[in-house]
Amino acid sequence: MVKSLTTHRLGKSGTEVSVIGTGLWAVGGGWGAVDDKQALGAIDASLDAGINFFDTADVYGNGHSEELLGKAMRGRRERFVVATKIGWVGYDGQNNRSQYDNVEKLIAGVEESLRRLQTDHIDLIQNHIFYREPNTGVFIEGFRRLQRDGKVRAYGLSSSDFAFIKDFNRNGHCATLQIDYSILNRTSESEIFPYCQKNNIGVIVRGALAMGILAGKFTTETRFPEGDFRRNWHEKPDERRVFLEDLDKVERLRTLTNGRTLSQLALRFVVDHPAVSTVIPGARSPKQARENVQAGLLPPLTAAERQQIDSITPPGGGRKIWPA
Repeated sequence: MVKSLTTHRLGKSGTEVSVIGTGLWAVGGGWGAVDDKQALGAIDASLDAGINFFDTADVYGNGHSEELLGKAMRGRRERFVVATKIGWVGYDGQNNRSQYDNVEKLIAGVEESLRRLQTDHIDLIQNHIFYREPNTGVFIEGFRRLQRDGKVRAYGLSSSDFAFIKDFNRNGHCATLQIDYSILNRTSESEIFPYCQKNNIGVIVRGALAMGILAGKFTTETRFPEGDFRRNWHEKPDERRVFLEDLDKVERLRTLTNGRTLSQLALRFVVDHPAVSTVIPGARSPKQARENVQAGLLPPLTAAERQQIDSITPPGGGRKIWPA
């Protein structure tokens, strides 16, 4: 009998999603060269292996990631749970303000995503602003109207800012939270995860592999190409120091793999947390997609393994690999 991926209910959306999803940031660009044929193959391999949840955003490759997902869904839209995000394009980081200062602009932006995705509805739309800003109410009202009109099924946000998370759930209708969480970043365990569990907010985990650090393929000699934001890890002294500390933790984690890859250990750690609905590692090739799925099919970590992980990165500890 072939083992299939477990599914979890995604918060107030009521939708059942595979515990392993596929994140499509990398296929849009920004992580080095991208091969569209390989990217489409990764989506196919994910789907064939039992994944139904795919996460993208309007900003990934200036819409290219959404376009690729739209192409992959042709003729089989019903097999996909589609999540996308809006808000980061044109964001004024200096004044912490998005360009979406009225509901009409926001709705027009989401309709552009619908066009690129070649679908009449988005299963989950997410606010992509990491911190609370003046236009938060516009996003909430715009998402509610889109939900009323059947263009989106549920809405949530992507953030690690606890005050913003609570504010965005001001009317109790926020269905999901997308957040950075991994063995190296356990900061959300103390307050944010309990809040989500209490308020039926489904947790979508990004960054489970810590931008590739927990894949175990980087060394002190690793250098990233032009256009890859991870160049900061070897160009900026403070980030270089933390990167080297993380590499040391990775070496200690290797002793816990026990027949798993390091990536699978890292993904299994995240899947096992009771607050987590799904985790969305990136996949730029069919091989990566299939390896990700295997993590969801493996047994949970043992109590002894979790104790050893706690000794490397204590509960609630670690550092944010990404700003939010």
